[in-house]
Amino acid sequence: MTDMTTTTVAQAAPVLTATGVTMRFGGLTAVRSVDLDVHPGEIVGLIGPNGAGKTTFFNCLTGLYVPTEGRVAYRGTVLPPKPHLVTQAGIARTFQNIRLFANMTVLENVLVGRHTRTKEGLWSALLRGPGFKRAEAASKARAMELLEFTGLAAKADHLSRNLPYGEQRKLEIARALASDPGLLLLDEPTAGMNPQETRATEELVFAIRDTGTAVLVIEHDMRFIFNLCDRVAVLVQGEKLVEGSSDVVQSDERVIAAYLGTPFEGEPGAEEAAAVEAAEARTEEDGQ
Repeated sequence: MTDMTTTTVAQAAPVLTATGVTMRFGGLTAVRSVDLDVHPGEIVGLIGPNGAGKTTFFNCLTGLYVPTEGRVAYRGTVLPPKPHLVTQAGIARTFQNIRLFANMTVLENVLVGRHTRTKEGLWSALLRGPGFKRAEAASKARAMELLEFTGLAAKADHLSRNLPYGEQRKLEIARALASDPGLLLLDEPTAGMNPQETRATEELVFAIRDTGTAVLVIEHDMRFIFNLCDRVAVLVQGEKLVEGSSDVVQSDERVIAAYLGTPFEGEPGAEEAAAVEAAEARTEEDGQ
């Protein structure tokens, strides 16, 4: 991104504003007073060691959790703490673990993601009148556009369970895009991928950004993050340690210490980090 484009992005009103987001589980504080903005046309990375609270923060942004403190707003409007309403507002996400409908086709999986953008009700569906048929045709056309965009159109009629791992990840992204979001949240999109698949995912995220959709991504692959993102925020045991360009973050001694396991002033204890990691793991299990 050029300096001029970066300046324009910074001046635009943010699509996402998280202010003072805190999430406690009993006596455990998993996320502590985190502020983060994401602007239109921007790719922002969220990194940190295991147990840093990244997924918990994502869950707060998408309505899976109601933050103990703080607020989350999309285009200036505070979001309701309901995942389907957050999606309807304009935020979509993928998960660490693939959550496709294994016995549905690739096309059917994407059509599921269109449900927040269709206005036909139960009676319309039962009667299958002209309005329903038009909406159904429009949804299918949009779904096929997204499969073309992600390189999966030739496999539209395949069962999703039969796709290679990297293509299953692409399908998750296509399904998320089916809700026409203004902000896409990607939770470890390259986990388990080989270098070729990772590069293809990087190119796909750039293409998504070029359509006008902002992207917030969690990832452990530092090369992927630093090549991809305009800005990177670092969480360490639930607190935002630093935020800035890739160069700024990579050169910050506290970030280096956090990833090397070297203690730094004010660092929370290892027991708290382990507890946060366990809480995030339980969240993933509960969502299965």
